[in-house]
Amino acid sequence: MRLPRVILADDHTLVAEALHQVIAPHFEVVAKVADGHALLDSAASLKPDVVVVDVAMPLLNGLEAGRQLKEKMPAIKLVFLTMNDDPDLAIEAMRAGASGYVLKSATASDLVQAILAALRGKTYVSPQIARGMQESFIRNPQGGSHLKSLTPRQTQVVQLLAEGQTMKQAADTLRVAPRTVAFHKYRVMQDLGLKTNADLIQFAIKNRISIR
Repeated sequence: MRLPRVILADDHTLVAEALHQVIAPHFEVVAKVADGHALLDSAASLKPDVVVVDVAMPLLNGLEAGRQLKEKMPAIKLVFLTMNDDPDLAIEAMRAGASGYVLKSATASDLVQAILAALRGKTYVSPQIARGMQESFIRNPQGGSHLKSLTPRQTQVVQLLAEGQTMKQAADTLRVAPRTVAFHKYRVMQDLGLKTNADLIQFAIKNRISIR
């Protein structure tokens, strides 16, 4: 009987290796990747059943990578595994199409349970934040994030700049011309009323585009 195929996405090698050992008896780990772009590329070629992804990922954060993945391959199940216990972030993950949100402080069996739940079409959330999610959703059912107003490319540019890359470095990462990065930065700052680079970084942190 074929084991469900899983991709692990975490930029910490030791964490990824430990996760592999934890779930190997139950699932086939077909790839381990360390950034959001590599996750999209691997998923497209390997067609996993489930992706276990950290929220904080270089180049393209886990939330945005998850959104793009679900748009291209709706059948894939997303399980976020993260240290971040912010209920609002967990709600954003669910809006991105997640089937699970598991804290890294959880047990190995919790992660296995979350993956199995996702495969059955169910949802699993770590009990430590489930109540907070409920309260947060009651307070703000529509969500207050400005991210919906950004294009995927603008989100990438904001993340890279907030992580400290120069416009030239961001252009090299995205394989575009520096003037393209400058254009996207200008449009974001103009549309959102941001005046300085510090404002841009604060926007990224507040909206969890860069979550380090």
